Amino acid sequence: MPRWILHADVDAFYASVEQLDNPELRGKPVVVGGPPEARAVVTTASYEARPFGIHSAMPMSRALRLCPQAVRVSPRFDRYGEVSRQVMDVFRAFTPLIEPLSLDEAFLDVTERGRGFPAVESLARELKAKVLKATYLTVSIGGGTNKTVAKIASDMRKPDGLLIVPPGEEASFLSPLPVRALPGVGPRAEAMLLQAGFRTVGDLAQAAESRLEAVVGSRAAILRETAQGIDDRRVEEVHERKSVGAETTFPRDLADGPELREELRRLAVSVSRRLSDKGLGARTIVLKLRYANFRTITRQTSRAQPMAEPEELLSQAEALLGGVARDGDRFRLIGVHAGKLVDAESGQLSLI
Repeated sequence: MPRWILHADVDAFYASVEQLDNPELRGKPVVVGGPPEARAVVTTASYEARPFGIHSAMPMSRALRLCPQAVRVSPRFDRYGEVSRQVMDVFRAFTPLIEPLSLDEAFLDVTERGRGFPAVESLARELKAKVLKATYLTVSIGGGTNKTVAKIASDMRKPDGLLIVPPGEEASFLSPLPVRALPGVGPRAEAMLLQAGFRTVGDLAQAAESRLEAVVGSRAAILRETAQGIDDRRVEEVHERKSVGAETTFPRDLADGPELREELRRLAVSVSRRLSDKGLGARTIVLKLRYANFRTITRQTSRAQPMAEPEELLSQAEALLGGVARDGDRFRLIGVHAGKLVDAESGQLSLI
């Protein structure tokens, strides 16, 4: 019996929540993110905004130039977390085998419930209907015998889409797609593959491994297998929580001084609050700095005893900043991240 994996992704999640909560935004181009004067980027764009060329991670200033009539909304992460919990509760009612990827998407292993292609398609339709009933949001679902196929399928019919790839058709489904469609093929890898003559996923699937290795090195074997529709990765229910962090980009470049130090304090308090809310402590503190010339560095320090109090985090972050800041340095971004997380009471590794 084949495995059946679904990839479910709420459509334009943050923007859709804003349109749900504010009916005046429905049907309008909505961009979620900070103000352009703060050098913010677009977190999510509604589907009404996307025809203007707006996409996530685009500078907000450029997005508003492309679409002057767009409505910018500052993100409300507490609200998004609340809706995300509702969505994940619906997913868990279908199967305990869930791998959340973010607030709005997850892999689901429905092998035990899906005994064949028609049954899996019916399950996916039922899942879409229940998410809509519980949250008034649409979700796009892709399905197949592995994660790669499911993820790509869910992206192909957005918004409110559904596409299930039958067993045995994985390679033919992937073959005509551009190489960029494969997970892990970013802009740089795409450029190298195109230059070498690999244009479609089918080209990669049929390539001699030695020829592919000359382009992407040790990744050649796994890339070719993925292109052939082979992906044995399981849906992982439990993940190590890697870090909790916060960072900010300044409206103008700052030198080391009271304003920068006050922002560092604010970030330490924010990270401390998030650790406390989750009952976690951190053994490692990471300071992230981006200079005016866009050079970015990180520095970290570790302690045997977990830290969670604001003053503990701040003192570690200040020490790291003091070790790198020099006269004349100006910074455009600063961040504080807490890593090597453990349960605050037991000191054991934190799992979600």
